[in-house]
Amino acid sequence: MTDEQIDISEEQEELYEHHRITCDPKQSPIRIDKFLFNRIENVSRNKIQNAAKAGNILVNEIPVKPNYKIKPADVISIVLPNPVHEFEIIPEDIKFEILYEDDDILVVNKEAGIVVHPGHGNYTGTLLNALSYYFKDSEDIVPSLVHRIDKDTSGVLLVAKSELAQTRLGKQFFDHSINRKYLALVWGDLKDEEGIITGNIGRNPHNRLQMFVFPEGDQGRHAVTHYKVIERLGYVTLVECQLETGRTHQIRAHMKFTGHPLFSDARYGGDQVLKGTTFTKYKQFVQNCFRIIPRQALHAASLGFVHPLTNKNLFFESPLPDDMMEVIEKWRQYNQHKNLIEETEQDNG
Repeated sequence: MTDEQIDISEEQEELYEHHRITCDPKQSPIRIDKFLFNRIENVSRNKIQNAAKAGNILVNEIPVKPNYKIKPADVISIVLPNPVHEFEIIPEDIKFEILYEDDDILVVNKEAGIVVHPGHGNYTGTLLNALSYYFKDSEDIVPSLVHRIDKDTSGVLLVAKSELAQTRLGKQFFDHSINRKYLALVWGDLKDEEGIITGNIGRNPHNRLQMFVFPEGDQGRHAVTHYKVIERLGYVTLVECQLETGRTHQIRAHMKFTGHPLFSDARYGGDQVLKGTTFTKYKQFVQNCFRIIPRQALHAASLGFVHPLTNKNLFFESPLPDDMMEVIEKWRQYNQHKNLIEETEQDNG
């Protein structure tokens, strides 16, 4: 199994599991935490009680406490955090940038190239290994991922320091109430200044290393991406993408679907000269850009959410990393030079 195959299988794992149960018409009254403990496999009663405290247990669409007595025909909905790894987390002294920390959460500025958690073929060198080392002297803290970003995507990542914080934050991600914005450099000149991309995303039936957009909604999972043009650079465009849903490779798959794959995204065909001229010097220019950023040009620029314990609105930003900044600046210079040549040719004509 290659690293790429490992990578997508890890990303496909769900961070949260959703159970929906309709009680029997003859159901006898029983505490809901006891009922769910007996009904759901491999879950502790404490975890169920934390879910109730977080407002993640609904009965007939209304949040209930752990001591609620279920009634016949009640419809129960519960969202639980899912373990993202089955391996021992070995503490490793790996440096990472902290944007914010308090008693309940940690906000990290992840570098490109770092896998977020161990998996088959990636047992060490991950962000969770680094976090385990960072909290090695704090027995009461077990860092947990609330969401994930791809190995080769940089930017803001949120970490919970307790199961209760993870559970409460998880409900926000599950409900799509989190404000997440990305910056992406894509191939081509987008027709509209802004728009919405809607299309179910699932595994590509012809290439298991890719996710695929099923526009008819016959397969995959519902996915919505809002985009806005930030800067037009001739043959490439800098766009801001806001996620309404959070599917595996959502921006990468949606942008490819529109005919504008991410610049230097090898998995989705963005590592080829897709727009521009046939001049040798132009091809060399693009290849030089690929060498500067040998990854998809995608950055998790900002993250807004409600603090799981204080209920305060929080917002964090991460500046563009050096590799994306350098490539964008090269395209700016190239585009200015191209425009000057075109203007000169028009004047001479």
